[in-house]
Amino acid sequence: MRTTGSSFAEALGVGAVAGVVGGLGEIGWITLYGAATGAQTGPVARGIVSSVIPGLAASSWSPWLGILIHLGLAIALGLSLALMVRPLARRGGARHFESGLVMFALAAVWVVNFFAVLPLINPGFIHLLPYGVTLLSKLLFGLSAATVFRAYRMRQLQVPHGG
Repeated sequence: MRTTGSSFAEALGVGAVAGVVGGLGEIGWITLYGAATGAQTGPVARGIVSSVIPGLAASSWSPWLGILIHLGLAIALGLSLALMVRPLARRGGARHFESGLVMFALAAVWVVNFFAVLPLINPGFIHLLPYGVTLLSKLLFGLSAATVFRAYRMRQLQVPHGG
């Protein structure tokens, strides 16, 4: 199936929105977890910086930079989901499984991050929060992204197409 320029641009737009919503959902969950348990969340944001730009991790503004980096990575993830998972879900009537595919993809991202990538680039990061908390964070991202995709699809069904 070929995509037109406008459908490609639409996929990028919905992917970017899904990434922002998912990234903000993760930030909200980690903030809520920190508030409920007394766990410090500043080291998580600093850990993101030290994973991506280690030289800036000690900066006084690294928590804010960590949030920006997180949101940038979340947008990239949302774009990836929109370009890979959504087209798969549209094939053969699998639209009903789109949310499951998105959740599976995010669980796979978490596994790769916490068991392959982070142990190599920043082993301390994986110990900042319990695995269950970080996995739930990623699954909340998936739920948020899947909700954005579904809302977009429902909107498409309601908006008359044509000239």
